[in-house]
Amino acid sequence: MRELPVLVDATSVPPNRGGVARYISGLLTGLAELDVRVDVVTKPGDLAWLRDLAPGHRYHAAPAWTASRPLRFVWEQVGLPRAVRRAGARVLHSPHYTFPLTRASRSVVTLHDATFFSDPAAHSRLKVLFFRTWTRLARRLAHATVAPSAATVRELDRLAGRARRATVVAHLGVDATVFHAPGADEVAAFRRAHRLAEDEDWIAFLGTVEPRKRVPELIAAHRTLAERTDGDVPTLLVAGGLGWDETAKQALDAAGDHPGSSLRYLGYLPVDELRAFLGGSRVVAYPSIAEGFGLPVLEAMACRADVLTTERLAIPEVGGDTVTYTEPDAGPIAHALGQLLDSTAAERDERVTRAGARADGFTWAACAQAHLGVFA
Repeated sequence: MRELPVLVDATSVPPNRGGVARYISGLLTGLAELDVRVDVVTKPGDLAWLRDLAPGHRYHAAPAWTASRPLRFVWEQVGLPRAVRRAGARVLHSPHYTFPLTRASRSVVTLHDATFFSDPAAHSRLKVLFFRTWTRLARRLAHATVAPSAATVRELDRLAGRARRATVVAHLGVDATVFHAPGADEVAAFRRAHRLAEDEDWIAFLGTVEPRKRVPELIAAHRTLAERTDGDVPTLLVAGGLGWDETAKQALDAAGDHPGSSLRYLGYLPVDELRAFLGGSRVVAYPSIAEGFGLPVLEAMACRADVLTTERLAIPEVGGDTVTYTEPDAGPIAHALGQLLDSTAAERDERVTRAGARADGFTWAACAQAHLGVFA
């Protein structure tokens, strides 16, 4: 195994291990597939999880109090540079916007999207201020920056000011051991676990419920479609964390998770249930207006789902011509959903097969290879 003098800061893994955790764990497994070993520092609670996923790396525990987000940021500025020295690393990879200012000249920083500039209304004011500041600092001070899509790089160049050097594109990957076509037994087990009838179909949404994901518009589209068809429409199942979209939050809180209802909020789902949730659905609907990459779209494609999404920012880099696109408003979403639900089994199979083949080309090893070029 080739050893690199690189320390990856994995302390930004969130408690639910979604979001940036998928990127960090995927990158580490991709590096391992390339027979490359790096040092990794992480919160004590994530140590066993990451070591099980990618056992070939050298792991170091950060202080337990880095579980607090504000304290983790303090440690990043003060304790992380010491961790770099102790590990004997020459390069620090900071995978989520922020980095220790004293190590900027030896840091590689990942910038996941530009929506804090392009769509500030989709975030809280504090997040906009915080991430705009650190994005600009990374572009000006870090030795190199990485983004998950060419669309994100274009948006950063357009909106985030002068950069020290060109940002490198490293498309994200999909873990084929987790995200693949589910077996009939898995779909049946999912139905039982969530008290769905044996013949009950569903439309799936997976992601954090925040304004840019357009969940209220999806709910309104589903309601419109139900009215047009006298209720003969699959159940809308929403899974993921509740963010700061108050309209969606009120609708989902009111709906709850009641078997037989037309709208159900499932909350977080275990990773092992996701392929049945996505691949067992009639349609995966993801009408987001701003994505730095669109990992939920890729994961749905890998699970051989029929995907409805939007042709915005990075999503076409993922979906290509294998998914269906709609405008992110209730009327167009309802129309597109109706067309997908009315399509024949052969038409659906053709879309799903092409989407799955495209998804297979997005690997974490390829993502890791792009990072190796930056580390070098």
